[in-house]
Amino acid sequence: MWKEIVLWLFVINLGIAFGAGIYETRVVIPQWANIPSRQWPNTGLLFWVYVTTVPLTLLTLASLIAGWMTQGPMRFWYLTSVGIIIIERIATFSYFIPRMVRMMGAEGLPAAGIQSALSQWLLMNHGRHVLTLAGWLAALKALSLSRAGG
Repeated sequence: MWKEIVLWLFVINLGIAFGAGIYETRVVIPQWANIPSRQWPNTGLLFWVYVTTVPLTLLTLASLIAGWMTQGPMRFWYLTSVGIIIIERIATFSYFIPRMVRMMGAEGLPAAGIQSALSQWLLMNHGRHVLTLAGWLAALKALSLSRAGG
């Protein structure tokens, strides 16, 4: 029973993370183009820490244990999802968070340099969206198999 609850929470959190990530990329970050980086809102502390940084990371670890203990065809999809999200979490903690922190604190850097760094960050972020979507779809497949008894 606890494994199914963890899977449900994992699926829900991944859906929120994917939708919010697309929203941030399409709506929020383009608004930053004309303001200095020191004035950008810290969405990491205002939103992401409560949605992905802590909850998704903990749910990924819990899902690794739950998926490992699962049997049948559901196990493959559950562990595939977890594996994809582990890659996404590693990318987030090793590149995306540190890079954004550096851009937000960039004193004396020309605006063109910050805009170039932000463009690169956004380009790389598309790959992170793909990982989140793939992990979410694999988790949904695992959930559908759990509901079907497999």
